[in-house]
Amino acid sequence: MSKASSPGAVRNPDPRGKGTAGEEASHVSVDVRQRTHPLDRDRLAGFVLELLRHRRQVGELGFHFVSAREMARVNWDFLRHEGSTDVITFDHGSGKGRLHGECFISVPDAVGQAAEFGRPWTEELARYVIHGVLHLEGFDDLAPETRRVMKRHENRLVAWANRKFDLGKLHRRPRAPGRRGGRKP
Repeated sequence: MSKASSPGAVRNPDPRGKGTAGEEASHVSVDVRQRTHPLDRDRLAGFVLELLRHRRQVGELGFHFVSAREMARVNWDFLRHEGSTDVITFDHGSGKGRLHGECFISVPDAVGQAAEFGRPWTEELARYVIHGVLHLEGFDDLAPETRRVMKRHENRLVAWANRKFDLGKLHRRPRAPGRRGGRKP
């Protein structure tokens, strides 16, 4: 994970203070670098922390929610693939029970896929978060058999997320024009 945090990033330590195996707390950094679909950084970080608890993992994770243009740049710079993609995960040394990495998630790709499959885009976004965590746990989706195994785990975790969370609240509703918060006159 980069040492410098961009403006607007949220670093959310696990409030319990310890990981599930008595290790140090998990830390999740959420960075939203696209403007078309506002996201609630705190809820996203909380979702990731709860997912880690559910999976009995601790971690140091960074999630970057980016535009299709930025995702295409990351895809080319690191993988030499043209165009945008849904999720790119970088493992920075994950091991059993301890995850360390970054996930880049294209919000426009999530919105497009959700429309294609007839589901809320915030559910698709949660699916991409889950997908990235599964990659950091060592799941692979390159071969058909490993892709089926990973997809089965992913589907179960999306169902869990839908039962446990109001995924629609990952979307931060824009404030009404002229409203800046604070006291009313």
